[in-house]
Amino acid sequence: MTDGNMVSSDFNANEKMELECIKMYKKDLLDDIQKLKLEIENIMSEILSFETAEDSSKTLEKSKQFSNGKKKFNMDPKKGIQFLVERKMLDGSAKSIAEFLYKEDGLNKTAIGEFLGERHEIHLQTLKAFVELHEFSDLNLVQALRQFLWSFRLPGEAQKIDRMMEAFAARYCSCNSEVFQSTDTCYILSFAIIMLNTSLHNPNVKDKTTLERFISMNRGINNGGNLPDDLLSKLYDSIRSEPFKIPEDDGNDLTHTFFNPDREGWLLKLGGRVKTWKRRWFILTDNCLYYFEYTTDKEPRGIIPLENLCVREVSYPRKSFCLELYNPNSRGQKIKACKTETDGRVVEGKHQSYTICATNAEERDAWIEAIRASITKDPFYDLVSTRKKKLINQATQD
Repeated sequence: MTDGNMVSSDFNANEKMELECIKMYKKDLLDDIQKLKLEIENIMSEILSFETAEDSSKTLEKSKQFSNGKKKFNMDPKKGIQFLVERKMLDGSAKSIAEFLYKEDGLNKTAIGEFLGERHEIHLQTLKAFVELHEFSDLNLVQALRQFLWSFRLPGEAQKIDRMMEAFAARYCSCNSEVFQSTDTCYILSFAIIMLNTSLHNPNVKDKTTLERFISMNRGINNGGNLPDDLLSKLYDSIRSEPFKIPEDDGNDLTHTFFNPDREGWLLKLGGRVKTWKRRWFILTDNCLYYFEYTTDKEPRGIIPLENLCVREVSYPRKSFCLELYNPNSRGQKIKACKTETDGRVVEGKHQSYTICATNAEERDAWIEAIRASITKDPFYDLVSTRKKKLINQATQD
């Protein structure tokens, strides 16, 4: 008799029935467990699908917010950055902002230059971090300038240009320590190259700079010594064969050289017929004052030729920091200017004088100075002249 038969024979009828019930109960339990597993899998799949949809929705919303931040930046750089920081899309550090300005597509190059040119501490730190994102190692000065000046549009205000070119010169010299004896040398030569670009490629400049004159104008800038003629010749040939590409932000070519505009920024303008204040983006260049509704506009809302006009500080009810453009010889007559109506028609301006309001006294005075300088001379050559005098004095003392 087999073991199985022996075991089976050991149970009576009742015990055998109970054993069968246990087997059936076990089978039912296993079936229930399997059903529970399937239900759990279905529920987990639904949860995962819900979380994926929720994540996708959050990603879409974040992308939309980021896109809005970029649009706000292009219209008003400070407000755009503030918008992105408040929504934790930028952490507010100079490094984070600089990487955004340097790497993000779709940013207006004028707006980038405007933000980098400000002198408050966060802007100065951002400028330093922005310049350090450029790699100038083993590039000659023209190649480095091409890269740098394409990453934003250089603003028109002399002090802003001074800070930005100072930062560029420091970065170039740190990447190429053997080329120049000082950052001042690099700074002066950089300006000389930009001026050369204007001379050779701006059709309005009739007296083109020759190689001999370019070499002559850079005598003594290397801490009192001369830079090698072959170095200057290579830089000259590079600019002559290919001009700088100026970022023009979708065809806005009102400015033809890096030395224009003389100044740009947001101001309030008092209307001619309807005396209301409107915020406008002003550009001062070529002895004209242009104003736009947004920095991204391709056409100005108005153009004010400065010929025969004067500018002065003026008081205005309930508005501080105002300046006035007026014709001292034709009191009461409309200033020869034009504006674009909302339907696109270009009409003559209605102003006998233009009243413009700045945000503070310093900004008002800077605009008055820039307008006067625009009528008389180009202030950017003063930057180079001052730096050259500094180098010559240092060389003499040494």
